[in-house]
Amino acid sequence: MPRDLAAEVVQRAVAAGRQLATAESLTAGQISATLATVPGASAVLRGAVVSYSSEVKVSLLGVPRGLLESKGSVDPEVARLMATGARRACGADIAVSATGVAGPAAHDGKSVGTVFIGWASAAGSGAVEHHFVGDRDKIRARSTQAALQQLLVILDQENSQ
Repeated sequence: MPRDLAAEVVQRAVAAGRQLATAESLTAGQISATLATVPGASAVLRGAVVSYSSEVKVSLLGVPRGLLESKGSVDPEVARLMATGARRACGADIAVSATGVAGPAAHDGKSVGTVFIGWASAAGSGAVEHHFVGDRDKIRARSTQAALQQLLVILDQENSQ
């Protein structure tokens, strides 16, 4: 199903003339890689930042070190700022991000399966909290699917304005 979602995202982004980017922590590039499997993705996929470490979130995405120190990396504001940073760094119209806990143990006081999908566009930015069940691979796959679905939501919102 993620490949079907990715094809829909690419098709709608092409039709809307929108450029996309990702900032990925727990998915480690899986969102952008899924988009890149679609023929024609190069017309809309500007790039991705795999920010597995907090230092990369700070240096490349502009997430404040103090926020990471006080809230940890699994936080809605961190997800929002990751998307904002990816949009800026890649020169994209729309960006999504994923940060969360794939397991096997809790992280930053958040339970396994807690995921935040962030987004940023000219219309604004935000983050959505998800709670997925399953092993590490399933949580990462569901996070990728959620990010692709979020891209569709943003593209639909922008096209309706």
